Amino acid sequence: MSTTVKSLAVAASVAAALAAAATIPAHAQAKEKCYGVSLAGANDCAAGAGTTCAGTSTVDYQGNAWTFVEGGTCETMEVMGDRMGSLEALDRDLPA
Repeated sequence: MSTTVKSLAVAASVAAALAAAATIPAHAQAKEKCYGVSLAGANDCAAGAGTTCAGTSTVDYQGNAWTFVEGGTCETMEVMGDRMGSLEALDRDLPA
């Protein structure tokens, strides 16, 4: 196989990979922090004062605790009581 044919094969493979990546929706390519959607002890981090990090939330849907979710889905996530996830910490459902 000639060098030219090999180069064309590599270029075609790279082009196909780039085309496939471009068809994935942008929001599905990354995770985002979503506050107020995790159950007690199931947060990924940031569970307010007096906590260390992952798994330290003490209240279901604790507003200052976040969990990684698929990008673009946080603000449409519904939790009990007609509430939604948030991209910023919330002042709701904080431990007493």
